[in-house]
Amino acid sequence: MIVRPAALAALAAGALALAACEGMPAPGGASAALDIPEVEPGQIAEGTMKDVTRTLASDAFEGRAPGSAGEEKTIAFLTERFKAAGLQPGNKGSWVQDVPLVEITGKDFAPLSITGKGAPLSFQYGKDWVGATYREEAETVLKDSELVFVGYGINAPEKGWNDYAGLDVKGKTVVILVNDPDWQTPGLEGPFNGKAMTYYGRWTYKYEEAARQGAAGALIVHQTAPAAYGWNVVESSWSGPQAYAQRGADAGPLTQMNGWVSEDAARRVLKAAGQDLDALTKAAQAKGFKPVPLGMKLSTSFRNDVRSFLSHNVIGILPGTEAPEEYVLHTAHWDHLGRCTPAPDGDDICNGAVDNATGTAALVALAEAHAKAGAPRRSLVFLAVTAEESGLLGATYYAQNPVFPLAQTVGGVNMDALSVAGPAKDVTVIGGGKSQLDAFLETALKAAGRVATPDAKPEAGYYYRSDHFAFAKLGVPMIYVEGGEDLVKGGRAAGAAAAADYTEKRYHGPKDEFDASWDWSGVMTDLQLYYRLGRMMAMSTSWPNWNDGDEFRGIRDESCNAGEKGC
Repeated sequence: MIVRPAALAALAAGALALAACEGMPAPGGASAALDIPEVEPGQIAEGTMKDVTRTLASDAFEGRAPGSAGEEKTIAFLTERFKAAGLQPGNKGSWVQDVPLVEITGKDFAPLSITGKGAPLSFQYGKDWVGATYREEAETVLKDSELVFVGYGINAPEKGWNDYAGLDVKGKTVVILVNDPDWQTPGLEGPFNGKAMTYYGRWTYKYEEAARQGAAGALIVHQTAPAAYGWNVVESSWSGPQAYAQRGADAGPLTQMNGWVSEDAARRVLKAAGQDLDALTKAAQAKGFKPVPLGMKLSTSFRNDVRSFLSHNVIGILPGTEAPEEYVLHTAHWDHLGRCTPAPDGDDICNGAVDNATGTAALVALAEAHAKAGAPRRSLVFLAVTAEESGLLGATYYAQNPVFPLAQTVGGVNMDALSVAGPAKDVTVIGGGKSQLDAFLETALKAAGRVATPDAKPEAGYYYRSDHFAFAKLGVPMIYVEGGEDLVKGGRAAGAAAAADYTEKRYHGPKDEFDASWDWSGVMTDLQLYYRLGRMMAMSTSWPNWNDGDEFRGIRDESCNAGEKGC
């Protein structure tokens, strides 16, 4: 789970808006109310969930890094399980879609050296900073690159906000704050949706904008609260091989290096420059902030092993009976980090059991249940995508090169890192209040006797960190629901404690391993919800759209108006 256009998500404030509204224009221009059929619970096998999760998370799969021997095993295993579940190959007779990637592995990292005012400073790779290049070059060298503090590194013309105003950053390294300027706002009101992170707050955007501005390097200052994870996650995620999408001849600019610097290291650099991190942060939160040259220069270097390779999305389909050319997606990413920063006991395999062997196993278990129930009127597509951890690369590639036309894709359900903390009374809705799929969710929750809770951590930007976003930004309504925190045993306190324990001790680390003592009852309850959502969409005659005013509504309308089939 990640950590994958400057679209701004308007997350719901207070209770989730789950009002059913008018459907998309039907053929002939008429408008119809949403058709949300009742469906029976599915026969979902807990044994399948356990078996698939255990297998994918085993050391034999080596952390399921794209392009590794672990990928080969993963693709073979998922193909076998999809076939056994009763699916058909989803890509013109093939189970896979090729996804061209580049893997760049940095090595021989020199210290991050800072010179200028005061005594020279030197920072250790891993402990104090991490960095990588997106360029396919054997060596990365930054020498005496001027450091400039650019606040939150945002250029948002529609908001009249430009942290780069009047600045030429060619050859320079920009120092950037994580998240948005108003992330500490208690509510969801503000120029950047207050507490709720927008895409402008994500590290992916900040590197993209630094490159567009012509910077040689970009360093994000890590702080646990606005990043929503600790330095251990940054160090583990950015060490070892990094996968990127292959770039075409007309691709945009790239920095020489992107990276992170620890808060302690950043404070030391700024102090040497006669600045204070807290004071600069406060200044950067105001509109009209001007970038601050630090009078310091950065130098570092490292070498890169570069290889191009094909990774793969795995696609299975259960063809529909009445409308086989209308499609409902189920998505989950099969990849994880492979070998990563070792734990104290020497374990260097990031097994990714919760993230996301559980979600991948859910694809298999749901495929089995839908096949047992018989094909619905629309086709069900089960899509296990690659390279989510590298920036939603597999999902993005599919969305840009769809096997099934997006205008004929009704919507979908995304599953990422299922909760093994036990059953919850609620579910957490990521990006609620955005589309008419909320009405489907309301019906499914009512049948299950559960309630919806808005995202408790909108500042973490989860809406932009999983595969549904790749489809949403191209107009396809996608729903992303996570296990709730109001646990049947222990309530919200127990749920929050379980979530914090996972984030701090296992997330993106070698200890995200399969545990035979897990309580699967909550997972199975959540799977029934996913089953109902997918089944209802597949049995419906409606084409749910984004709500009026949503940033993706226009994209969907344009897509629907362009073709004769589908919406």
